[in-house]
Amino acid sequence: MEYTHLGETGLEVSRLCLGCMNFGSDEPWMINDREQSRAVIQRALDLGITFFDTANVYSQGESEEILGEALADADRDRAELTVATKVYGPMHDGPNGQGLSRKHVFEQADASLERLGLDYVDLYQIHRWDDETPIEETLSALDALVEEGTVRYVGASTMPAWKFAKALYEADLNNRERFVSMQCEYNLVDRHEEANVLPLCADQRVGVLPWSPLAGGFLTGKYERDADPDEGRAASDEFMEKRFTEENWAVLEVVRDLAEEKDTTPAQLSLAWLLHKDLVDAPIVGPRTIDHLEENVGALEVDLTDEEIERLEAPKTPVWNAEIGDV
Repeated sequence: MEYTHLGETGLEVSRLCLGCMNFGSDEPWMINDREQSRAVIQRALDLGITFFDTANVYSQGESEEILGEALADADRDRAELTVATKVYGPMHDGPNGQGLSRKHVFEQADASLERLGLDYVDLYQIHRWDDETPIEETLSALDALVEEGTVRYVGASTMPAWKFAKALYEADLNNRERFVSMQCEYNLVDRHEEANVLPLCADQRVGVLPWSPLAGGFLTGKYERDADPDEGRAASDEFMEKRFTEENWAVLEVVRDLAEEKDTTPAQLSLAWLLHKDLVDAPIVGPRTIDHLEENVGALEVDLTDEEIERLEAPKTPVWNAEIGDV
């Protein structure tokens, strides 16, 4: 395993982050088996992964519980681990059930810590932007969590660059804790962030944690152009189906050809492309099996030349998609 610093902080994280959205029972494509989930987490630790990302809304807290139980059983040095979770999504019906108000942020931070079985989280992230709450209120709440010691760093996820710039400006202006990282959708077929938030992250030295680095499995090569998917996320996820465009199939064709030439897999090649981006700290991988996890880690050994990177990027022109960015 390789390690790096998150953004411009002194926090050391593994170059791959284990995403824990698959650990739960909300969707048919999730693992839905706690022992299997814990086995994947244990193998990740054995492979040197020390960075874990979850969210309160993943299976309504079940993912956090599974991660917390697995880390407790593993009996690893807490100081070596980086545990990240998120807040924003709906956790109950009625008033104050979601969002980034001071009330909801405080309550959900406490609830996440209880489910994780931890005294603090290393990275607490706003899952989305909340148009109903002033950003200063949210920043004040996050700042207080850092001051009391239950949060070490704060991060953000998935928003237009102008909103993220506003949050960074407000933090600087009012001497609040600054977002040190940005989670954004970024992979070889979803490159819209190159025309949105990534230039801002580079300018402000904010760490980048790409989610869906394999485009929901599309870049593994398991789907075929002329076949209707009957399993996996594409069988039940309309957003996944939107990736089946001619431009994206052209990208996958290059991925498959180059992977064969380099005696690697499409998944490893696609992850290697991200790992070669100076701005990227740690792609968030979401394997459902130990075999997939081990394949993902193998991406660290794949070298790409500048010419190979250009070849992979040639079929796609990054264009900012406001509909995706505002989700």
